[in-house]
Amino acid sequence: MAITEPDATTAVIARNVALLRHGQRLSYEQLARRAGVSKGVVVQIEQARSNPNIATLCRLASALGVAVVDLLAEDSGAGVRVVRADEVPVLWSGPNGGTARLLAGTRGPDMLELWEWVLHAGERYDGAAHAAGTREIVHVVEGVLAIEVDGQRIDLAAGDGMTFAGDRRHAYLAVSDLVRFTMAVHEPPATWTPA
Repeated sequence: MAITEPDATTAVIARNVALLRHGQRLSYEQLARRAGVSKGVVVQIEQARSNPNIATLCRLASALGVAVVDLLAEDSGAGVRVVRADEVPVLWSGPNGGTARLLAGTRGPDMLELWEWVLHAGERYDGAAHAAGTREIVHVVEGVLAIEVDGQRIDLAAGDGMTFAGDRRHAYLAVSDLVRFTMAVHEPPATWTPA
């Protein structure tokens, strides 16, 4: 099998994770321990040999005290950042064609993100619990979405919204053939004790 060039998003993530890890003088082991992933995962991400899933990106961002958008940003400047429609990365792809795209977000450590989700019939996304104090806001644009939080299921139709504690295990399920929803995630700054 031929080795291919990493896609642009994977390369940007690799560079940013390495820069942030070096800037904080963390070893691979220290970052891995903070993020709750293996050292091998961190090495593969920094070498652009792995395309991390949403949960891993969230863990790394939290462990580095930044927002997910900081791991995806191509520039390091502050101020206005415009994200064009054709630049929005797909960070999750479902088995039936569903997608999750991070539309925009603030830089860390007080993180606010805006996501666009599309789920097709039978698709489900199981989200790991985020850092303590995280809140999620969901607004259904089309279809019927079920959200499970701590084993409780709530069905939402087009136009419905919901706010819940994202620091609990949660899942999104397509109840109808097609579901479109937007989601905002607010994660307060994480506090770390020295390793």
